[in-house]
Amino acid sequence: MLYIYNDFAGTHSTALAAAYHLEQLPQSERKLTKEEILNVQYFNKLTKKDFGKLLFHGIDKEGNSVYSIGRKRNKYAVPAMRELAVLFQEKFHINEKLIFSNTSPTVPLAMSLGGMFSRGLNIDVIGVPLLVLGSKQCCDNIYRLVKNTKHVANTSYNENVIILENEMYK
Repeated sequence: MLYIYNDFAGTHSTALAAAYHLEQLPQSERKLTKEEILNVQYFNKLTKKDFGKLLFHGIDKEGNSVYSIGRKRNKYAVPAMRELAVLFQEKFHINEKLIFSNTSPTVPLAMSLGGMFSRGLNIDVIGVPLLVLGSKQCCDNIYRLVKNTKHVANTSYNENVIILENEMYK
C-alpha cells in the first residue's frame, strides 16, 4: 500500500502527517512541543522547486510506503495521479493500493501565514513562530486524520485507489 499525504506546499501539515503515520511523533492527541515540530523531516524545509515532487518519508510498521506532495493550487494534481495509478494497475496488473489523503483542511491561519512568511518571503523570524503556533493548534486534528486515513485504507477492500478530502477536519 502507498500513502500519499498532500496539501498546498507539502512541507508543514503533510510532514507532520507522515511523521505521525510513521510513529516518529507521540501517538496521542497531546500538543506537540516546539522541538518535536521543528525536528520533523521536511518540516519547513522545502522550496518552490519541490512542488509536485513525491517525497518519500519511510516505511510504516505494516510495510507500507509513506509519501507526501505539495500540489499548490492545482486541483487536478491528485485526480491526475489517480488516473495514472488506475492506468498502471489495469495495464501492468499492479495491485498496489494507493491512498491520497488531503491534509489541507487541518491547516489553521497561523500555519498558512507562517508558511507564507517563512517559505514564500524567507522571513523566518516571523514565519517559524507562526508555524509552531499553527502546528500546535492543529496537531491533534492531523493525528486523527492519520488514524482515519489508516482505518479507511484497511477497511476499503473493493477500491485500489482512494482519495480522502478530509473535509471533516475544517
